[in-house]
Amino acid sequence: MIIDELASKNGHLMIGGVDSVDLAKKYGTPLYVFDVASIRSQIRKFKLAFEQAGLKYQVSYASKAFAVKAIYQVMKQEDVHIDVVSGGELYTALAAGFPSDKISFHGNNKSFEELEMAVKNHVGVIMLDNFHEIELLARILKTDDEKINVMLRLTPGISAHTHKYDQTGQTDSKFGFDVESGQAKKAMQLVLENKRMNLLGIHAHIGSQIFGTQGFIMLAKKMIEIAKNLQKEFNYWPQVINLGGGFGISYNEADDPITAQEFISQIANELKQSCDDVPEIWIEPGRSIVGPAGYTLYTIGSRKDIPNLPPYISVDGGMGDNIRPALYQAKYEAVVANKMGQENIETAHIAGKYCESGDILIDKQELPETKVGDILAILDTGAYGYSMAMNYNRNPRPAVVFVENGQDKLVVKRENYQDLISLDRDY
Repeated sequence: MIIDELASKNGHLMIGGVDSVDLAKKYGTPLYVFDVASIRSQIRKFKLAFEQAGLKYQVSYASKAFAVKAIYQVMKQEDVHIDVVSGGELYTALAAGFPSDKISFHGNNKSFEELEMAVKNHVGVIMLDNFHEIELLARILKTDDEKINVMLRLTPGISAHTHKYDQTGQTDSKFGFDVESGQAKKAMQLVLENKRMNLLGIHAHIGSQIFGTQGFIMLAKKMIEIAKNLQKEFNYWPQVINLGGGFGISYNEADDPITAQEFISQIANELKQSCDDVPEIWIEPGRSIVGPAGYTLYTIGSRKDIPNLPPYISVDGGMGDNIRPALYQAKYEAVVANKMGQENIETAHIAGKYCESGDILIDKQELPETKVGDILAILDTGAYGYSMAMNYNRNPRPAVVFVENGQDKLVVKRENYQDLISLDRDY
């Protein structure tokens, strides 16, 4: 997000038509705030790009980026699919009233109980990741006398140029059936022989926070090549090719992500050149849908000045509500929400309150003059903030607020100290 493009009024950061400083006063800090209009806009950009490209398609929100009942309800309103990666995400989506036939169930080690839950709730498709899952699912389907749609997750041998923790498509990935070794072919045979499994298509995912189109174009070409080989071997042509997600967003001015239109138009060109009968194309954006829509509000507390070095400005949250800087060395930008438009006078480290030297939310951030009680807003925190939040140092997790059309609504309550001990038992 470009700081100069942020909305402000009377020197205060505005989010979805609501004063962020008022939100901090009303709900307390730390506080996750989501601009719902931004979420809807990004979904519609993906849809429009597919329609302009003339492809059959489905947008499936990768909900590991942010999974609460309210976001699933927004996805239902926008008529998209979702993918889940655990029984907990599936349970949350179903509790939110999301239609089960629009759910894809992912994961590299789904338990018997999770697969049984997916079958009993008639999810739209189960993404099979390994031979153990094929065996488990076959047993469940036979016992329950059920049939279900499945897709095979493949590792196509394509690596995205991104953080090593975000790479998922290379041959040595923990995910999926390897193509080169023949695993994918063997899995295909097992699934096609099982009359209770309807093989909907093939899936691959090459990584996250990807800025260029080259990796996706290579993936599209590879998936068509795989499909043609499967047609020769098994007389099977996929109804769906799922290209996964991984579309990057701009966390700072150095990031230059591709647009939905750029990505989809180039993929469409490659697909149309590679085959006459292009299958339905699914994508799984997560970060690119919710990331730019999210803000985390903090209250500034203590300050540590060191001669000839940047000061440390501490806030009332940290790695417990955003682990990404410590885990991935992720970069963010921030503004002082109650001093928008004021001139920056110093560069400071934004430190969290957790008892770890690595709890630095932003290494160096230009700021105006600050004082205790100012509200700091870190931008683009909508993805993998709340979803990776924890109770380290016995800190309660923050509340979540949605804003839209000038209205704010609490969608996740702030935890309290009683919540922290609610599962504890005396010894």
